[in-house]
Amino acid sequence: MDTPDIQREARALGDPTRYRLFRYVVEAKRPVGVAELTDFIGLNHNAVRQHLAILKEASLVVEQVETRSRPGRPALLYELHPEAAGKWETAGPYAWLAGLLAEAMKEGLSVHDVGYREGQRRARVNDGLDADTAMERELLRSGFRPVRRDANETTEFVLQRCPFADVAAANPTEICQLHLGLAEGIADTFGELSVDRLVKKNPHRAGCRLIVSHRAD
Repeated sequence: MDTPDIQREARALGDPTRYRLFRYVVEAKRPVGVAELTDFIGLNHNAVRQHLAILKEASLVVEQVETRSRPGRPALLYELHPEAAGKWETAGPYAWLAGLLAEAMKEGLSVHDVGYREGQRRARVNDGLDADTAMERELLRSGFRPVRRDANETTEFVLQRCPFADVAAANPTEICQLHLGLAEGIADTFGELSVDRLVKKNPHRAGCRLIVSHRAD
């Protein structure tokens, strides 16, 4: 990690109130709204929003718009930035990976199958989004830093970062199968997408491409 990144994050977390807000978001393990954070910290909404803006600018949290079907303005929600995972006493991506691999061993599943099941779970959390957006969101949340390219019948996600680069370099088949299963689980649960292929690249250089097609009605 670059020194400027560390310094920027340290400055953001140097304020005790911001640190408490950051820890609350981390420990919630789900997207958290401003109203909930306001109740927790005991400040007004504007003050909380200002603190969240600084945490967001430091790439410590990410902001997303609530998915809702009921009337009213969607709320802004906050969760740990995927690229901050593993820093500042937070669980890193390898903890998630280890959990899935342990699950596969315990239940006698292939890594593809356990990834597929995890994809199904994640798709249900994104109910209300279109399938392409749900796929993009989950790739982002997993730390792949996706760039989305839409065409008439397909969507391509260029993965600009591999959160498991060291493990993937040593065992690319297993790690790539896990993430292929994850993508297929999301696509099949929504029923609107079909995963065509995952084009693999050197994980340290990134640039893998996930290509999905839109199923006919």
